[in-house]
Amino acid sequence: MTTAVVEGSNRILREAIKRSLLRRQLALASSCWKCPQGAKRYLLTEDILRLHEFQQQKLAIGYRLYGEKDTYFNTIEEKLTKNRLILKDELKMLLHLCQTKSDVEVAKKVIYRYHAENKNVAFGEFKFGPVFMRLCYELDHEAPAVELIKDLALRGFFSDSTSFNILMDLLFVKGHYECALDVLLEMKRQRVKFNKETYLLASAICYKLNSSESCKICTTLLEDLQLKGDPMPRRVYYFAVAFALKQNDVTKAHSFFSHIMSTGSRICSNLKVLLQAKSRDLEGLVQTLERASDSASDFVKRPEFSIEVLTAARDKLEGNPALCVHFEEIFAKLQASGQITSLTLDDLLCQTPPTKRRYTQLLKQRQTSQRTFKPLHSALLAE
Repeated sequence: MTTAVVEGSNRILREAIKRSLLRRQLALASSCWKCPQGAKRYLLTEDILRLHEFQQQKLAIGYRLYGEKDTYFNTIEEKLTKNRLILKDELKMLLHLCQTKSDVEVAKKVIYRYHAENKNVAFGEFKFGPVFMRLCYELDHEAPAVELIKDLALRGFFSDSTSFNILMDLLFVKGHYECALDVLLEMKRQRVKFNKETYLLASAICYKLNSSESCKICTTLLEDLQLKGDPMPRRVYYFAVAFALKQNDVTKAHSFFSHIMSTGSRICSNLKVLLQAKSRDLEGLVQTLERASDSASDFVKRPEFSIEVLTAARDKLEGNPALCVHFEEIFAKLQASGQITSLTLDDLLCQTPPTKRRYTQLLKQRQTSQRTFKPLHSALLAE
């Protein structure tokens, strides 16, 4: 009886410790996610990167196997030594248990073994590539990701565009633009299909490199996409216009800008002013800024301009005293109404837009009754 009571008390204590640890980990993950330095991303939105979801899964698995991680790793390494079969769920569990760079080294060995045993898996099988890339992203450890994605022995393991996109985003954030371009070219060599996120990353990487070679690559990719007739995200054109302006190719910048259907965004407003300045359309430039300064409606968001862009515009007006005076008056009005930002054009281009996936999912969830599981027939949903 006494033994049973003691065992029961110990079990309750262990569960309390596990719950306390999980609460601490959740709080840490949440605070890290909100921290602008700790969770800063530039290009991919959360619904593509899904890093937060990956971290939550790691916490759940860590809670379930609390205190048993070392035992699990030892079991897997023993299977490697004895040349025993690695199961899908075992690899999945292992990737979600990795906490350190040394853990990733073990995961690499298991990936090689698993891929050697499962090269001919059926189409639609669970893909480990994005999971491994999210792990490397979380641990800020891009070296093994680049190594494995380029290894001929693992051809087919990273057969999806998401794996390449996540890695390129990580390399972009860290400023490794040459390496990111190399991963893009590797993606093409492996004939992995490009999606809209790939084209966004490609244009951003080429823009950052700002070389004649990257200019040719960017132009070729955009022309190929236009020939296919596929819709292109506006952000791709934003980078393309900015890149052409960097290269002083005003004609190409105009061509790319003409493909942007909706030009009401903050980035478009800044690109338009910069394009007018580079084109020496000084009267048009002043008129654009004047219209922006007169948009005093409380119901419409006022255009906002980068001080960097306005400074470049001011430099072009130096030879025209009348327009220069007018520009300074408009500048004062923009400043008084809070329409000037210290963010550079580069900052504006590289800001990650908010994801809409979460809200659309919530709407979809309420289209069926939670009690009868039948479609809801409300006037609100009918709208």
